[in-house]
Amino acid sequence: MTPTPTLDPVEAPAAGSRLTQLDALESEAIHVMREVAGEFERPVLLFSGGKDSIVMLHLARKAFWPASVPFALLHVDTGHNFPEVLAYRDATVAEHHLRLVVAHVQDAIDDGRVAERPDGSRNALQTVPLLDAITANRFDAVFGGGRRDEEKARAKERVFSLRDEFGQWDPRRQRPELWDLYNGRHKPGEHVRVFPLSNWTELDVWRYIEREGIELPAIYYTHEREVFLRDGMWLAPGGWGGPRSDEVLETRTVRYRTVGDMSCTGAVESTAATVADVIAEVAASRLTERGATRADDRASEAAMEDRKREGYF
Repeated sequence: MTPTPTLDPVEAPAAGSRLTQLDALESEAIHVMREVAGEFERPVLLFSGGKDSIVMLHLARKAFWPASVPFALLHVDTGHNFPEVLAYRDATVAEHHLRLVVAHVQDAIDDGRVAERPDGSRNALQTVPLLDAITANRFDAVFGGGRRDEEKARAKERVFSLRDEFGQWDPRRQRPELWDLYNGRHKPGEHVRVFPLSNWTELDVWRYIEREGIELPAIYYTHEREVFLRDGMWLAPGGWGGPRSDEVLETRTVRYRTVGDMSCTGAVESTAATVADVIAEVAASRLTERGATRADDRASEAAMEDRKREGYF
């Protein structure tokens, strides 16, 4: 679904030429991915079918071209995913002959290890199945699409983020990364989360999507959808429990800036039908994508920080 790269993106520039900002970001991300492939035994790439994970996969394909991507994809399925995104995920895996590991939140619920929340959201319940999948498959490096511009807990994250044997994050154990030197040493049972897009912004991601001609799920562009208003956000109805009796379904022209669990991912009213339209819209926005559209991040000032400590991202 993404176009096949035709050249090494980090080949030496011609004499007198300079790298663009996107070239530099791409080169850094590819360097990180190759470092991980050379240093770790069983890396895995978190792939939700959202734009950041799609860009990560595109970078991985370029990093190891013409060989295949040397690690599997991992998706934590909440059971409340957008159908369009799941269809994109499956089509991408089939097209590029990738190995996909799916961890299901429902399995953890059935086992009694996590409980459904009153609001129906399962986004915060992903930690247990994620850590289960990491342990069962002995993954020692986990690529994530977190970016420092998204919110405060991610802003202070390292590119290589050490997690203990319980998958938890301890700020006192994080290593300095001077001169882009990454320390992947870890004890048995520990693993490292790796964030190749740390220094990208939402606008960088969209400009890269435009430059590379990367295809995305249709929900990232304007479309008509039935939604209802809750806590200032337009949410889509579904089996997760919305809308309530006092919430009215309306048909609105919307798109999604970020993709997650249907129960906590809000749409934004938009007429942006192309990548260029989205870039113009994002450039004019004064709210981050998560601040504008993710109910789970609004739970408290430290919502993401708490989930990071528990092992979620």
